[in-house]
Amino acid sequence: MFFVHGFLFASWTAHIPHLKQHLELGDGRLGFALLAAPIGSVLALAVAGRFLPTVGSRRMVRLALLGYCVSGPFIGLAGSLATFFLAFLLWGFFQGMLDVSMNTQAIAVERFSGRVLMPGFHGSWSTGALVGALTGAVAVGLGVSLSEQLLVLAMPCLLVVGWLTTWMFPDRTGSGPDSSEAASSRRRSVVRGAVLVLGGIAFADMLCEGAAADWAAVYLHGTLHVVPLVAGLGFAAYALAMVVTRLAGNRLFTRFRAHRLLPLLAVVATLGFATGLVIDRPLSVLVGFALLGAGIGCVVPMVLSAAGSVDDVDTGRAVAAVAGCGWAGYVVGPVVIGGIASATTLHTALFLIPLLTATVAIATGTAGALRHPVSGPSGAPMTEPGMGTLRR
Repeated sequence: MFFVHGFLFASWTAHIPHLKQHLELGDGRLGFALLAAPIGSVLALAVAGRFLPTVGSRRMVRLALLGYCVSGPFIGLAGSLATFFLAFLLWGFFQGMLDVSMNTQAIAVERFSGRVLMPGFHGSWSTGALVGALTGAVAVGLGVSLSEQLLVLAMPCLLVVGWLTTWMFPDRTGSGPDSSEAASSRRRSVVRGAVLVLGGIAFADMLCEGAAADWAAVYLHGTLHVVPLVAGLGFAAYALAMVVTRLAGNRLFTRFRAHRLLPLLAVVATLGFATGLVIDRPLSVLVGFALLGAGIGCVVPMVLSAAGSVDDVDTGRAVAAVAGCGWAGYVVGPVVIGGIASATTLHTALFLIPLLTATVAIATGTAGALRHPVSGPSGAPMTEPGMGTLRR
């Protein structure tokens, strides 16, 4: 499911230049049009948080996958900015709904297995995105339209992954009410605080992700004056390093506690990216983006996993709240960097990224929700064969 989510979305990105030409959009109007999917995703998170406790992630994954596959081809049929915005908004809505429901299901699988699995799931998403981007580029080269491509790709995704959803697990719900109203009130306050802290970490992390996605090539080409091919390697280095870290994350977070390893990785991101900007040469900046991807790649997976383990709160609602904060950061990031760059320079604006990763290092090291082991199916801490109690 994670692979398919990233695969379908990334497969359309190669068609953006053709779409811009077809709809006769300038840079400003294109930027506005591309906001539709993130807006739709944020709206979906609010809906998912409301209905996940009653519908369940297993059923919502199926509904969201169907909507995701069916609505995608309509993007390529849009003949105006308005129709594209609506079609992209709808696609983004199902993306967001699938995102929160599959993460909720991933927590159920992780808890059932008694093993750390979330970084690997997100590594599958990143792998799917890389494969999807390559598939889209090949389709453009062969002259395949966006609608034809998404329709052809959606059919096996819907059939195969839809069948696999029959193996999914039921979700965990929050605990029953406490006999003491005062104790219950105090506990709800702690729960809200834990979810808020995790949401803040996700916000800061994904603000950095959004900034890297939108400004890496711009900085390398516009400020350091490298050729477009080399400029494109900035985000590629970031994405590849993130994939490697996530795919290794299951083993890493089985051996080391999250509240110790996440801060260490965030410090690597902070020092690596800041050093790259200080040296300010193409190679140093490329290495800086790679270290940024490696350093923050596992933050969101582990934060979402921790959100699903907060006591006395429904898993779906906790995941929706934290994911919503993350999506907000992803949308805000490029805008904030652009605003600071307008007032100063883009070089100065990018120093916001190591400042935020340093904040992530502090927050992940002190967040109580990241200090406790995730419960297995019986309520006991997760264990790994031959390794004893899993330290999260």
